[in-house]
Formats: sequence, structure tokens, C-alpha cells
Amino acid sequence: MGISTAALSANRMHLLTNITERLPSLSVWSVVDILLVAALIYQFLLLIRGTRAAPMLVGVGALVLTFYVAHKTDLRTLDWLIGTLLPYGIFALIVVFAGEIRQVLARIGRRLTLSRSVQASVSEVYDDIILAANLFSQNQTGALIVIEREIGLRTYIESGVPLDAQLSYDLLATIFRPSAPLHDGAVIVKKDRIAAAACFLPLSINPLLSTQLGTRHRAGIGITEETDAMSVIVSEETGGISLAVAGNIERELSPERLRERMSELLRHLVRPGAAHGTESATPELDQQFEQIGRNPDSGQPEVEK
Repeated sequence: MGISTAALSANRMHLLTNITERLPSLSVWSVVDILLVAALIYQFLLLIRGTRAAPMLVGVGALVLTFYVAHKTDLRTLDWLIGTLLPYGIFALIVVFAGEIRQVLARIGRRLTLSRSVQASVSEVYDDIILAANLFSQNQTGALIVIEREIGLRTYIESGVPLDAQLSYDLLATIFRPSAPLHDGAVIVKKDRIAAAACFLPLSINPLLSTQLGTRHRAGIGITEETDAMSVIVSEETGGISLAVAGNIERELSPERLRERMSELLRHLVRPGAAHGTESATPELDQQFEQIGRNPDSGQPEVEK
């Protein structure tokens, strides 16, 4: 009995040794290589999730599967056709996924340089924007305000009327007055200054967006697909306030919720209602909200009905 047990143990050890020898040896660099590839695939899937690239990637996968099946079977004509078009297909993929490739390279560049945009007087900056958005919402005045973050918006700034003016609530209210010459287009905010007004932005062509979204909303989303900017959008039809970032849009936001989201996105650790480091809500901002709510037309631009 003891001999049988020893022989069985020896056979198991021999089998394990054979399996171990046949397995490829994993060095530290091999493990690092696998982890890096897994991380790249994961980040790529996160990047295209919910965008127009996701269904396109499914189509590319179907073509690759068709090519594999044709290559392994006797479908010679199909195999020859796909094999001939494949080199050109690589260039076509680069053109189709140009926007996503730009986003990946920009994100990698930001992480490698460890760049952090310095937001000068951040709380006052977005307080003025929130106050203006609240006014536009009450008066149903259409508005589009784009806030530059880490990726420069010089191309889009040059498409509008340069201002380089100190950002303020009064200036935003004046720009988006319906009778003002600069009310069409977007206002681009760079740190604590309005860089330009009446700017042209790329329209989003994401087929997953609601058909209820008009040109203003699609332009606000489109700029966030191309860059890391965020857009504050006020609907002229409903007065609803929306926030677009990274190709996604949050609709029907209250001024308080807009303040929370902008605080998070600008990486300014301020609790809602505590933009100046106090335990209570920002008194100046809340008083101005109340004043606008009591008398929306007091000192504000008139809106054509």
C-alpha cells in the first residue's frame, strides 16, 4: 500500500513537472507587458463607451471575423477581396477614428506632463457663469458658454470675435442679449477671462443623441468630444440648463446642481454652497439668486417675447 502511494505521488510530480516545462516562462517583464496591454485595452473601451465609435468598432470586429473565416475555409474570392482591401482599410480606420485617437493622445500627454491647469479665482469664475445661466434660464434666453480646461481652444477662439475681457456676470448678460450682435455662437472662457464670443464649434454627429437636441446643444457637445472643455448650455425653447463634458450631456440642471458639477470638474474642492470656504452657502451668490428670482428684469437685458 505504501509503495502504491509513493508511486502515485511520483507520477503526479512527474506530470506537474511536464506541465510546468511546457508552459512559457513568465518573467517580471512579461507580467508588466500583459498588465500594460490590459490597461490600454481597458482605457480604450472606456473611451469609446457610449460614443459613435462603439457600434463602428463592432462593425470592424465583424469584418475581421469574416476575414478569419474566409481565410480558414475555401472562400478564396472573399479571402482575396478582403486581403486586397485590408491595407487600405487601416488608413480608413485612422480617418474614421481620428477624433478618438486625438482624445487618447491628448490624455496621454496630460498624464505624462502631469499638467494641472491653475484656475485663478475659480469660485468667482463659475459663480458668474452660474448666475448668468440662471438668468438665461428664467428669461429663456439661449446661451452657450465653453470653459477651457487643459487642452487649448485657440482654433475655436480664432473663429469668433476676440474679446480678452474680464469674465463677469454683466458681460455675459450683455453678450447673450437677443438684440446683441454677438449673441449667436459660443462664448469661450479661458481661466478668468472671456477669450472670444460668437465662436463656431464643431457639431456632434453622435447618432445616440436625442433628436430633441438642437444645433446649440450639439455644438456644446461637439466641442467636448474634440477637447476636454466643458460647455454650459441654456435652451431658448425651454430655459433648461445643461452641462456637456466628454461627449456626454446632463440636462435640466438646477443652478445649485450646476455649481456642484462645475466644482467637481474644475477640480476645485468646494462643497456645494461653500465656494468661499465658509460652512454656509455662498451668501453673495444666494442673495443674487434671490434678487434675480424676485425681479428678473431688474438691470438685466430685455428678452423679446
